Amino acid sequence: MTDSAGSQAAGALVTGSEIARLAGVTRAAVSNWRRRYDDFPEPAGGGPNSPLFDLAEIRSWLERQRKGQDVSEEVRLWQTLRGAYGDDMVTALADTAAHVDDPDALTPLPEEAVRLVGRLLDRGSAADLVTGLAERFTDSVRRAASDQVTTARVVRAVRHFAGRVAKNAVVLDPACGIGTLLLCVGPERGPRRLGQEIDPDSARFAQLRADLTGRAGVEIAVGDSLREDRLPELKADLVVCDPPVGDTDWGREQLLLDRRWELGTPSRAESELAWLQHAYAHTAPGGRVLMVMPASVAYRKAGRRIRAELVRRGILTQVTALAPGTAASHAQPVHLWHLRRPTGPGDTAAAVRMVDLTAEDPDGPLEPGPAQTAEIALIDLLDDTVDLTPGRHVEDSTRDFAAEYQELRRQLDERLARLGLLLPALTEGRGPGSLEGSTVSVAELARAGLVSHGADEPVSTSEQLDTDYLRGFLRSSANVRRSTSLSGTFRLDGRGARVPQMDIDEQRRYGAAFRTLREFETCAREIADLTARIAELAGEGLGNGALAPGAGG
Repeated sequence: MTDSAGSQAAGALVTGSEIARLAGVTRAAVSNWRRRYDDFPEPAGGGPNSPLFDLAEIRSWLERQRKGQDVSEEVRLWQTLRGAYGDDMVTALADTAAHVDDPDALTPLPEEAVRLVGRLLDRGSAADLVTGLAERFTDSVRRAASDQVTTARVVRAVRHFAGRVAKNAVVLDPACGIGTLLLCVGPERGPRRLGQEIDPDSARFAQLRADLTGRAGVEIAVGDSLREDRLPELKADLVVCDPPVGDTDWGREQLLLDRRWELGTPSRAESELAWLQHAYAHTAPGGRVLMVMPASVAYRKAGRRIRAELVRRGILTQVTALAPGTAASHAQPVHLWHLRRPTGPGDTAAAVRMVDLTAEDPDGPLEPGPAQTAEIALIDLLDDTVDLTPGRHVEDSTRDFAAEYQELRRQLDERLARLGLLLPALTEGRGPGSLEGSTVSVAELARAGLVSHGADEPVSTSEQLDTDYLRGFLRSSANVRRSTSLSGTFRLDGRGARVPQMDIDEQRRYGAAFRTLREFETCAREIADLTARIAELAGEGLGNGALAPGAGG
């Protein structure tokens, strides 16, 4: 232990979220306190968007304001570690776990942290302490919307779809982080678990976490799995992986001839497909891969050839679209790709099961209903795009093309019949320009209290002025020119517009004609939209076999 670490602890810094947990309130309440109270402590570090506050000053202020609560020793340990290590909490966790494992080992832990660890161990187990720290770290990363660790919701989904794992199974996670996913699948005792992690402190904590929670047979290697595979000969029964996302510097140039790319060499932009093939290369015959993937990997053009090989060879068995919010760093749904290495030529998948859980709550059930699944034949996936998005295929498989086609035809027939009736009966008038002689401006009508300019269009406020008449003439070519700016913007309520002077009966005749004409235009637009939808539906239905030509051709 060093004196500098101890002095750092004396000035421990906390975030607004940690203040909220300390006081038992929401983060919004802390923001409100900062605005309302002049004596609220000033930030002692951080930046404008993520200020850090001195823990001692915050505790003193909470006590003066009677807003504080008793702080548990677990929280005080976390705050002490945060004050000493700042944002490098993975190193803090690894150093703490190393001290728990061997109290005599030299670590840079602050003296206050050592004292709190001792008190926690006096009334609890090492496994509880390390598990609690890991869960708190995962929760803090989730709230920051980072993909630094696998979220609890993703862990839950992987564990669910992994199903039963044999006690003598070999489980691998080639990007294991702090070990969350690797340690969650299968029974706690029995399986041999191996992981690799590029960050030394994450790997160190993952190994200590396994040791201190009593999981035997866990080995964590340090290194870049793609560039420096530490387990080149390993064949696992189950590979689980939540790989780095969007990494263009994954080593493509050095690995162009690598034997792992049996499905095709991934492009620079498709690092996720490099990780997928790395995982598959480490899968024993009959073994499985469960891979967390961004939704975009299912349809991006650059990965089409590799996706096609996955399908063509019968390797891909299922794609599960999880609910939005399952992964903190992805606003869009994330997918879980299920792969299985065949044991021989006749042991390949004949279809891919598509599961769409995107309508579910992220904490809701993971077992899909009949309307959320579809078995898609391989040939139906091997088109120009090889789109593996579950929602697209599930929707098509449960879609009643015939009923939808008949309903759209009924709507089209109804609107076509109505269209002819809506066209107003018009006769020859007095000639162009004949109504421009005696006119009144809309501005004058407004000053007289006869027109109200609402949010949408002008409205008559008098029995002496017909609204449809007013709006119809406002759209005349002369008024459109007056109401259109030099930039081409048209405003229907232009004060400079003018309308003919007519008695109310004549106004109503014109108003009725304008009204039916506008209804005619609306109906024509609906018909255009319907014809496009019918043509698209009919073409798709004829192409996929859901529809067939009638007896008349």
